[in-house]
Amino acid sequence: MAGGGFVSRGNAGNYEGKVTSFVIIACLVAATGGLLFGYDIGISGGVTSMDEFLIKFFPEVYEKEKNRSGSGSNYCKFDSEILTLFTSSLYLAALVASFFASATTKALGRKVSMTIGGLVFLAGAVINGAAVNVAMLIIGRLLLGVGIGYANQSVPVYLSEMAPAQIRGALNIGFQMAITIGILVANLVNYGTSHMKMNGWRVSLGLAVVPAIIMTIGSLFLPDTPNSLIERGQKEEAREMLQKIRGTNNVDAEYNDLVEASEASIRVQQPWKDILEPKHRPHLVIVTLIPFFQQLTGINVIMFYAPVLFKTLGFGDDASLMSAVVTGVVNVCATLVSILTVDKFGRRALFLEGGIQMIISQFTLGAVIASVFGASGEGTFTKSQGNFALFLICVYVAAFAWSWGPLGWLVPSEIFPLEIRSAGQSINVSVNMLCTFFIGQLFLNMLCHLKFGLFFFFGSFVILMTFFVYFFLPETKNVPIEEMNRVWKAHWFWGKFIPDDAVGLGHHQKSVEIV
Repeated sequence: MAGGGFVSRGNAGNYEGKVTSFVIIACLVAATGGLLFGYDIGISGGVTSMDEFLIKFFPEVYEKEKNRSGSGSNYCKFDSEILTLFTSSLYLAALVASFFASATTKALGRKVSMTIGGLVFLAGAVINGAAVNVAMLIIGRLLLGVGIGYANQSVPVYLSEMAPAQIRGALNIGFQMAITIGILVANLVNYGTSHMKMNGWRVSLGLAVVPAIIMTIGSLFLPDTPNSLIERGQKEEAREMLQKIRGTNNVDAEYNDLVEASEASIRVQQPWKDILEPKHRPHLVIVTLIPFFQQLTGINVIMFYAPVLFKTLGFGDDASLMSAVVTGVVNVCATLVSILTVDKFGRRALFLEGGIQMIISQFTLGAVIASVFGASGEGTFTKSQGNFALFLICVYVAAFAWSWGPLGWLVPSEIFPLEIRSAGQSINVSVNMLCTFFIGQLFLNMLCHLKFGLFFFFGSFVILMTFFVYFFLPETKNVPIEEMNRVWKAHWFWGKFIPDDAVGLGHHQKSVEIV
């Protein structure tokens, strides 16, 4: 079978220990870092659809949107490069910050990066809530981006290193679950503040301090991962921490493998150079294409601009915000499905099913919009057509939320050896943020020019990436994170890049089975 699955026999079963409440609580606290990202994604679109916000900062957009009952095209109501810069500037800052976060995460530990991220995000939220001009808005957004860059770099790595192999997928997806909860909370906040007579947008933006405080305070009480402690020379502390999170004193097998992996990482003086070597070619391709494809699913069309999109499609002000809440609820529920199934059915199965479901819903939605608005953009949804469009969007969001949403963060965070793990996660975050920036910056302009064809555009990429997963992504469920090279060696295509000695780490011999 192309891209065949993988079953690990050996260390995963020989590591003693149990799933302790200590590790569950630590991972849940760390996963709250996703609240920052999720709240920002959800809050931006709702704020930019509020009349008071547009009148104060983007009056030309307000005038264009106000004229929606005139002869203007529905597709072009919100087309403004400055308005999209407000939303997307954050992601450029996150891209740059992720590289600084890599050095911080490696030198000072994962929890320090989380604390830094929370504090900087907190500052950005305060500035945004108090903004009196566009410059303050952009400065606040840039600081939010730095905070998200640090959080997105450190949290998935922390979760992958703390979790036992058999539930690593579920615990890691806790990060995505926090993102979806953040989005839903933001949608609910926007729905409430939109009814305020004054300064509703300030409340929406300012409440971003809440997830920042949660993550900052939570990170102060987190233990650091055994991997990170070993990496920084604190071997006895690492052994004690491993015993605590595994619930047993007999952790010699796992501890020795971690030490051996750390010693190998110390020999790598230049991880950014080492990551370009042929033996890391599979990792580099996956960590580049997964976040690239994740953003080209078109999810940000829905999540960034959900209220704006629904208003564009003819929903009223309240209806557009409430529709965003509905998609937020679907997002949370579907992410829970991923948590419950990812370690049972595996990563590939969710990727493939989600891809097929997104393809069907996107092409159908494009066809529905084309039948109503045509190329001119001068049409109006009937109630039944609007409800059907919302249903298709929910089907699409559900598919993303149990596949490419959480797995786009999980898979890249678990495939790298320790010596280049921080560098690899920085690449993952930076590619994700770069693509997010371009999609966020160009979406409204693309909607104006591509019209209903925008949904076919993104749907075509989903077809491409579904084929990519089928042929080139191996299964990584239940594989110890320090033994991941065996997955690549067993793969029909990537195996030729992995030298035999790269899969010799560890104190137990494993057998590999292609399924």
